[in-house]
Amino acid sequence: MSENDKLVGVIGGMGPDATVDFMSRVLAATPASKDQDHVRMVIEHNPRIPSRQMAMRGASENPGPVIAAMAARLESAGADFLVMPCNLAHAWQGDILAATTIPFVSIIDESVKSALCRSGEQSAVGLMTTPGCFTAGLYQQALADADRAVIAQTPDELAETMRLVEKIKAGDRSQDVAKGLRDLADRLIGRGAKILIAACTEFPLVLNESMFDVTLVSSTDVLAKKTVALALGSDDF
Repeated sequence: MSENDKLVGVIGGMGPDATVDFMSRVLAATPASKDQDHVRMVIEHNPRIPSRQMAMRGASENPGPVIAAMAARLESAGADFLVMPCNLAHAWQGDILAATTIPFVSIIDESVKSALCRSGEQSAVGLMTTPGCFTAGLYQQALADADRAVIAQTPDELAETMRLVEKIKAGDRSQDVAKGLRDLADRLIGRGAKILIAACTEFPLVLNESMFDVTLVSSTDVLAKKTVALALGSDDF
């Protein structure tokens, strides 16, 4: 570890398993031979944040102020930069930026950068996500800015994706759930997707890239690797 090491602030709990999975992937991505080599993290793990999915439908309390307050507490605790292992919650990124002065690393921006680097310039991107994240348009806008074609899920496919994500959140990591998500991904591939973005941090709990014939960009993995690089000073903002 060097004097340039940074303390990571993790806005967590969305969902709980996804946050723990993110932390484990940070550990796995860290070149460490002893405890002291690992990344320092301060985590606020708050599963009580109002539902982001329901908020996007106008059916629940706005989670923005709660997320912003968490970010501010992490900055006060000494965090040098912030990450948030939840894709949809980035719809309230503006609240975070208004409440803090330290850098915020976007899982959206990093995942899109990874997808662009790992595919040909004309390769259409298949977007696997949840209804709320799709409605927010976070990935669609970022990919449009990069002039990259998007293969999107239909409303029925989004609804089925959400049903499977809710199963994962309830602790079901069965082969049936994994197969359901693989089948949905295969539909995107069948419609022309040459690379997939797994734009939900519950997906990696049951899916991995070896299950597909095309590249699968895991937003969790991308954020974990970027977090390690920034924390250890091998990358900058």
